[in-house]
Amino acid sequence: MTGSAGRGTYHLLVNDNAGTAEQDRVDAVVAAFRDADVATAVHETASTDEVDDVVRLVGDDDVLVVCGGDGSLHLAVERARAADRLADLTFAVVPMGTGNDLARFIGTSDDVDEAVAGVLAGEARALDLIVDDRGTACVNALHAGIGVEAAERAQGMKDRVGNAAYAIGAVIAGLAAEGRTLTVELDGARLTTEDPEAQILLVAVLNGATFGGGTPVAPAARPDDGLLDVVVTTAVRPAARAAFAAALRSGTHLDRGDVVWRQGREVRIAGERVGYNVDGELDPDGSSDRTFHIEPGAWRLVHPPAAPGR
Repeated sequence: MTGSAGRGTYHLLVNDNAGTAEQDRVDAVVAAFRDADVATAVHETASTDEVDDVVRLVGDDDVLVVCGGDGSLHLAVERARAADRLADLTFAVVPMGTGNDLARFIGTSDDVDEAVAGVLAGEARALDLIVDDRGTACVNALHAGIGVEAAERAQGMKDRVGNAAYAIGAVIAGLAAEGRTLTVELDGARLTTEDPEAQILLVAVLNGATFGGGTPVAPAARPDDGLLDVVVTTAVRPAARAAFAAALRSGTHLDRGDVVWRQGREVRIAGERVGYNVDGELDPDGSSDRTFHIEPGAWRLVHPPAAPGR
């Protein structure tokens, strides 16, 4: 499904708690939309209730432009779904987060003027949505295990090192990370590596191909194919973790015996309590039993026009 972004108002959803550097970028985004002579409304939000208010007032012909990363987009989509407005709305994104994995995947530029131009000239395409048994929505990727430990350690580094924070956190977590006793079932069938009794270091459930600022965890994943991509690794021992990390950087990790990758429509993660990272939003307390399924074509996101050669 494709369609134009619409000719209504562009509603810019921005974080009211933005720091100085991010506020400068927000100001540049607002200026770019207004310079384009299109109807623009700016909504500074600091709570879920305020996001709900914006979701209610955006018209069917308008565009809800999320100024932020995967977490901000995740919140807007989740609140639209909760309000039963997901099928009515068209979303767009101007990157401002740490990772921006989904924006990067669809070809959105980090440059403000280019990103805004892409929103104005792009077309809305239907994308899939990952939803769990609690009603939590995920637009790009979620993971349990070492990825959550890495993200927790990275939180305090973002202001100082930006996009490098996740990688640094992963290194720190990798020095002391422990596996979890988990069972992962995809469409009712258990996923196992070459050692079915091994503890699990990481479970990743993806809609897009990357998380953590471009890490290609599931290179073949597409957010519009109606499928979940699930990657499990049991590389728990220090030498195996190091080898897995090197393979991940080179894109050969899926060939390892301690890694399994499959596609399907529903995944259940059960066993020892484990924390989750959903689109960059942390749930460190986690759960001992959680199920995620794919909702094909559940929402619409404006894609910029394809660059030559893409």
